[in-house]
Amino acid sequence: MERILFVFIAAVLASSWATAENTVPEASAPSHFNESYRGRSSAKDGGRTITSVQLTKYYLQRILALDQNGPGVNSVIELNPDAIRIAEQWMTCACAGKSSAPCTASRCLIKDNIDTGDRMQTSAGSLALVGRPALTDSTVAAKLRAGGAVILGKTNLSEWANFRSFESISGWSGRGGQTNNPYGINRNPCGSSSGSGAAASANFAVLALGSETDGSIVCPSNANGVVGIKPTVD
Repeated sequence: MERILFVFIAAVLASSWATAENTVPEASAPSHFNESYRGRSSAKDGGRTITSVQLTKYYLQRILALDQNGPGVNSVIELNPDAIRIAEQWMTCACAGKSSAPCTASRCLIKDNIDTGDRMQTSAGSLALVGRPALTDSTVAAKLRAGGAVILGKTNLSEWANFRSFESISGWSGRGGQTNNPYGINRNPCGSSSGSGAAASANFAVLALGSETDGSIVCPSNANGVVGIKPTVD
């Protein structure tokens, strides 16, 4: 079983079928929360409270502008169509005192081989698994949601977590195409969790999750300039 990883934005941590109406120019990509972290993004911005919906829209706009458009990092294989609705629900519950989770809890991305029991696919990057979403959340996804996190989408990966071939390409999947390194679009993002590492580096979320069998945390963290945390196996 692959180990779960948390990849945090450097100083801190779009669908492959983005439609024309969702195209956002690179010049309009927001950058105010770059190099942010959970404690900071959950608090205030220059003295004013940032709502859950505002923070969610910020990251979605940045993904659309820079991941599927602009330089084309191509780290996000699918956006969560319910992200804004979930953020609205959390804001209503948390800010009304009905939940202990903060109003602006973490925005996160999850590798496409980690189950989420929603409208998103869990395909491990393979077209063969598209069309049958997971019925329930994985343990880690369920715990994130319980803590108030909004899952923005799924990250691209080396198809089948690099078990497709002995000579598979890091960051490439049949469903998502080639993930690119934000530091140099023509550079190797490394490892099967390359989408999570690249997304973290490009400030597309507060944190991103991936998984590891051998080097899929260390390698993308190193290549994309982010901090990777690899827990032990219970």
